[in-house]
Amino acid sequence: MHGRRRSTSTSSGNEASRRSACDKALAMLARREHSRRELRMRLARDGYADEEIEAALASLVDANYQSDERFAEMMVRSRIRQGYGPQRLRAELRTHDVPDALIADLLEQAEADWQAQARAQLRRRYGDTPPADYRERAKRMQFLIRRGFAPAIARAATD
Repeated sequence: MHGRRRSTSTSSGNEASRRSACDKALAMLARREHSRRELRMRLARDGYADEEIEAALASLVDANYQSDERFAEMMVRSRIRQGYGPQRLRAELRTHDVPDALIADLLEQAEADWQAQARAQLRRRYGDTPPADYRERAKRMQFLIRRGFAPAIARAATD
């Protein structure tokens, strides 16, 4: 069997070979930033007790291994590079329990040109050809709105 090592001890159950919640969360954080909510949900799904989860998360925050602010900064940079608009970013960060004040600060600090971003997404998706008719223009606007751009930006980008 490849992958995991088998425990050589004869202790009963999985307790001896199972990693602590803190070790598991730290391994996840070594790969990429995670929100506190993400870590809590993943550890709970893996069967760790609530007290152990909260203690592990508190320890990681105290050691500055986990930071919701750092997670949110990474998420904003990543999603802007992927061509998502501010409404999509705001909604996604809220699902991670990031405070609204922090979201507003990060979007302001990003200094993204949302109009240029919207136009770039249209070029990537539809090329440089202008919309042939009202129906095609509406289709392109809906595309931008689904990507998280405000209707006013979508309208201006499709003109």
